[in-house]
Amino acid sequence: MIRKDRGFHMYNLNWNKHFRALILIPSVLFVVFSGTELTAQEQVVPVVDGQSGQCKADFTVMDGDKNPLYDAKIDVTFRHGFFGVRKMSLQVGTNSEGKARVVGLPDKSKKTFEFKISFGILSDTVFMRTSDDCKAVFDVVLQE
Repeated sequence: MIRKDRGFHMYNLNWNKHFRALILIPSVLFVVFSGTELTAQEQVVPVVDGQSGQCKADFTVMDGDKNPLYDAKIDVTFRHGFFGVRKMSLQVGTNSEGKARVVGLPDKSKKTFEFKISFGILSDTVFMRTSDDCKAVFDVVLQE
């Protein structure tokens, strides 16, 4: 029952519509602008650290059609330390852009590093000699 006596009553004005508009408009603007910031961010490149030196290798792994491969595995095993008594095996997977990085490789090694890249049944091997190139960049195309 609605009383019609004197005084101000909220039910006489349509406050519900105004309240919804005050909440809805800022919410929609927040969602629209926060979505544009999320798409503008770059993918984080996965990194594995060998903690044995200053050399690094950057990888971009693609399929035969030059599409990046997500979660392609990059494996490397090397010996370091006095007389090479320490053995270290590293593995890193690529991000959605097909990129990965291996850092902390020994910079005074005379041996060649063998990186094995695999994705399902596809695989390839690339070689790196840190005495020649301490900061290598590899674009690997995996084909059948």
